[in-house]
Amino acid sequence: MAQLSRNEPKSCEKMRQAESASREEYLKKVTIGDLKPLHSTITLVEFDPLWPKLFDREADRIRSLIGSRVLRLEHVGSTSVPGLCAKPIIDILLTVADSSDEASYAPALEAAGYVLRIREPDWFEHRVFKGPDTDINLHVFSEGTSEAERMLRFRDWLRTNEADREKYAQVKRELARQVWDNVQNYADAKTAVVSEIMERAAAEK
Repeated sequence: MAQLSRNEPKSCEKMRQAESASREEYLKKVTIGDLKPLHSTITLVEFDPLWPKLFDREADRIRSLIGSRVLRLEHVGSTSVPGLCAKPIIDILLTVADSSDEASYAPALEAAGYVLRIREPDWFEHRVFKGPDTDINLHVFSEGTSEAERMLRFRDWLRTNEADREKYAQVKRELARQVWDNVQNYADAKTAVVSEIMERAAAEK
């Protein structure tokens, strides 16, 4: 077996630092307003039966603001899965005809106090709004976007598969105990376990 170079750990650390710096630059590029640093652990809480009710209230408000432009409005993320620990932030999936056409939906949302915080033209034309009162992430995609469909499949699988729900919760808790520069880095760190679970979900079809 080949011997590892003594310099290899340092090289790996430099690679991680470079990747982190690159990710930080990307986040600054797509964030509207200041990128708020975290430099802390992540707070997870047990499932709260109030979360679905908060989603329902937001969904009613969003439909009242943009009406027929709503093609799909779904509660997604960990707060949509009974029995799963989560950050107490309601993730909402909104699909519209064309998420890049902000003029067709953003002004009405912004007039009601929603704030556009993320614009990602190179990643499915993803947009994220924060809410006027309830702590939410309103994710906007074009209808039929593969990432929107993936979010729904992941939610539905965790709702019905206790083993993977527990596995995901365990990984989340382990990662949450670490100190993160920002919340997105914590989210990115879950990519491996999410991919593993999604592969099992696909194999069950």
